[in-house]
Amino acid sequence: MKKIIPFFIVLILLSSCNMSKKIVYVQNAGSQVSYADTTKSKIPDPKLKVGDLLVITVNANTPESALPFNLPLVQSQGLSNYDPSSTNITSIATSGNLQNYLIDTNGEITFPIIGKIKAVGMTKTGLSNFIKDKIHPFYIKEDPIISIRYANYKVSVLGEVARPNVYTIQNEKINILEAIALAGDLTIYGKRDNVLLIRENENGKRETLRIDLRDERLIKSAYYYLQQNDVLYIQPNGPKSRASSLSTAETLSVSIISTLISLASLIAVLRK
Repeated sequence: MKKIIPFFIVLILLSSCNMSKKIVYVQNAGSQVSYADTTKSKIPDPKLKVGDLLVITVNANTPESALPFNLPLVQSQGLSNYDPSSTNITSIATSGNLQNYLIDTNGEITFPIIGKIKAVGMTKTGLSNFIKDKIHPFYIKEDPIISIRYANYKVSVLGEVARPNVYTIQNEKINILEAIALAGDLTIYGKRDNVLLIRENENGKRETLRIDLRDERLIKSAYYYLQQNDVLYIQPNGPKSRASSLSTAETLSVSIISTLISLASLIAVLRK
């Protein structure tokens, strides 16, 4: 009987390992982050990427001069022949919903009057300054105010959290702890020392990193603040992986094995 007990223990351990491999997402991806010696974590000014959806508005003291640069969803005529000296602006549709600008697979947006702009790799500030230099003072005499916001700024939190979801961030600023708070915090089964961060850079290359939420250096690191379209995956621990993957028959088998081990141990004690 003593020889059988180790066999059952090994069998259970091997079964647990296999079950974990069936449950965990993106296995073996990412390396542990290395923390630099910094005093604080800066709020990122991320570079624009392919697939970003932007809301760009141009404002000026004379609204009529800025109107051609704020495309509505539907317009009655093209602006390719726009004459800045003309005062006829009544033919432009006046829908209140401004058009969004999608950065295409070439990394470009098409902006009124200016045409194609290579936006990928720029920051929002950089793109704003670029547009400003193109339209002032050639089309707008006074200094324009150009506002750029994301129309699709979001982060995804999934895995062992209370409310896994894709969250839209209105103020375009969120740190990793705030994202987890939005998702209702980690469950007791979530691995706090092995959170996977998936991030896509402006060149389309994906970065995968493993983060230990318990490490105080995280607050000062470059990964404390999340960026547009970041994904956080909280991996389940061993007990949750086993419980999630066990069928009714497997659960019964493990229960029987555990009972046999307990009986074997009791018999061994009584024989002494």
